[in-house]
Amino acid sequence: MAEFVMKWLVQKAGREEEFEIASAATSTEEIGNPVYPPARRKLAEHGISSAGKYARQITRSDYRHYDLIVGMDQWNLRNMHRMLGGDPDGKIHLLMDFTDRPGDVADPWYTDDFEATWRDVLEGCQGMLARIS
Repeated sequence: MAEFVMKWLVQKAGREEEFEIASAATSTEEIGNPVYPPARRKLAEHGISSAGKYARQITRSDYRHYDLIVGMDQWNLRNMHRMLGGDPDGKIHLLMDFTDRPGDVADPWYTDDFEATWRDVLEGCQGMLARIS
């Protein structure tokens, strides 16, 4: 969800040319699958499309390629540090660290509460865009 919310915010700000925004998994469970249907529906409620997206796994080359690597929770952070060979350039962050409520994004996988996840992701992406600006 965060990939598409961030793209939406950047587009609304007229700054698409300044950013390359992508997402990648730290696990293998969903590799090759489209965006999870309830997440797709939540995005669509706000006029945001996730069409054409299929899950892929993060790679070490992503660390070299991107200026920021953003995880949703502590589990993501641990996996990213392991998979990317550490974080010597200080690129890895939690999304909610860009808000006044640092911590994990609400995980809808277990709660099915995609509204709480939407609120966290929106707030985190808004904070990240403000900080980048």
